[in-house]
Order: sequence, then structure tokens, then C-alpha cells
Amino acid sequence: MYNFLNIFFFVFHSSLILFIIFGWIWKKTRVANLAVILLTTFSWVFLGIWYGFGFCPSTEWHWQVRMKLGYYDMPNSYTKFLADTLTGLETNQKIVDIFAVLFLTLSLFASAITNGRDLRKRATAKKKEKSIELSL
Repeated sequence: MYNFLNIFFFVFHSSLILFIIFGWIWKKTRVANLAVILLTTFSWVFLGIWYGFGFCPSTEWHWQVRMKLGYYDMPNSYTKFLADTLTGLETNQKIVDIFAVLFLTLSLFASAITNGRDLRKRATAKKKEKSIELSL
């Protein structure tokens, strides 16, 4: 069971990171993307007050599973673990953290801008629709 959970968390968490970075691109996923980014930011910052900046419940659960499998020397961040695993190198924690914050910030701005643009387009379309109804 723990082997399955280890693979599940690896796939889930990696997919979540990809969704955070790229989910704003597709119109159908933009609102969900913004919600996930805001939840991630909340976790990193506000839960980070008690558990350390960058805290992620998914990482915590994954590390608990990995400890049951006998892995005790885990890095503080999932992004470092992912970078080390994918490259086979021992990446620098500070550099990985900088890139994680950078990508989260850029994704937040991209998601907020595209969601805002979509919201304005819907509002404009509604106004046009109402003016057409009134003119009939």
C-alpha cells in the first residue's frame, strides 16, 4: 500500500505543480487554476507561520509515506526532491526555492490577468446583450 501511495503522491504532486504553472493557459481551467494557486500561496505563507515557509500538506503526507518505506533523509521541499529525482543531481536548495517562488508568482499574475480579462469579457457581453434586449 505504501508503494502505491508513494507513486500516487509523486504523480499527484508533480501534476499539481504543472497545473499551477500552466493551468491558466486554457480558458476552462483558469478559475480552478487561480483557486489552486491561492490555496498554495495560503499554505506556503499562512500555514508556513507554524510549519515553516513553503509548507505543503501534500509534501507532509508524501514524506510520512516515504518514512514508512524507510526513506528518512528527505529534503525540506518537494520541488528540491523533484529536481533531484528528475535530474539525478543534488540541486541547490536555495536556487530551487527561488525558482519555486518565481514560478508561483508568475503563475499567480498570469492567472489573475487571464481570469480578470475573462471576467471583463463576460461583463461586456452581458451589457451588449441587455442593450440589444432593450432596443427590441
